Amino acid sequence: MRRAGVIGGGAWGTALALVALRAGLEPIVWARETDVVRSINVDHANPLFLPGVELDPAVRATTDLAELAACDLVFAVTPAQHLRGVLQQLAQFVPSGLPVLLCAKGVEQGSLKLMSEVLAEALSQAAPAVLSGPSFAAEVARGLPTAITLACPDAELARRLAAAIATPAFRPYVSADMIGAEAGGAVKNVLAIACGVVEGRGLGRSAHAALVTRGFAELTRLAVALGGRAETVAGLCGLGDLVLTCSSEQSRNHSLGVALGRGETLAAALAGKLSVAEGVASAPAVRQLAKRLGVETPISDAVAAILAGETDVDAAIAGLLARPLKAET
Repeated sequence: MRRAGVIGGGAWGTALALVALRAGLEPIVWARETDVVRSINVDHANPLFLPGVELDPAVRATTDLAELAACDLVFAVTPAQHLRGVLQQLAQFVPSGLPVLLCAKGVEQGSLKLMSEVLAEALSQAAPAVLSGPSFAAEVARGLPTAITLACPDAELARRLAAAIATPAFRPYVSADMIGAEAGGAVKNVLAIACGVVEGRGLGRSAHAALVTRGFAELTRLAVALGGRAETVAGLCGLGDLVLTCSSEQSRNHSLGVALGRGETLAAALAGKLSVAEGVASAPAVRQLAKRLGVETPISDAVAAILAGETDVDAAIAGLLARPLKAET
């Protein structure tokens, strides 16, 4: 593997391009925004999404998806709700068997499908894999140590992909469980909003710890109901990502929750934000998916209700605290 394509010129896509370069690959970033492409190619920076990070001139960008046809692997970093459309456009250019590493975290609204299911429908000739785990883009871009899950049902391909993108500071752990990896990444964004609400409301660290723990329990229930494995979400792509996202305002979802907890409206909290808080779109989809599968997800349901304007923060908190007492497991 020599060439790596990156679909999406946001913070995470740009950081992954740097990972690919450090691993000895030739990265090319596709972005819709012409100013992002120009900044990467001319100024060797992405101030719109990844300010303060100097890019190597070897990181190249384009607005033409066809340029990704010559790549040996592709990182799909487009936000979850836009992934299908981009993959459908890409389908006309890429060969059969192209490894596509899904990096978007979410559940598609309407279809209630995970990103691997979207890939199978929109770009059926691709060889699917999932890259998910605790990773802030700015830290990865700076070369700080990061460990992540690389899930792929093809064990040999998983090994090759891990070897292709690994660096001394970026360590992929392989798994065969794509569903578990995807479920962890999708639900943790919703739970991060809830943890932000707890912080914004000043409810204390004990409440935060309880919410992370009980949130992880519902994340696990949903992952298993979807066909994933509990041990997968107990690793980097579930528990690891949950701990990171729920404990830092670097997380867009967590910071959104903090704003809601402090009394801001959803519209005000989102105003002026260029980067996507995936949990906003995923929350209603997770609630519907859990209902379809008969899985209890009270925290995710409460977040979805707050975002939809069906209840306010105080009523949602009171509702969670008033649930019947039960055994922990």
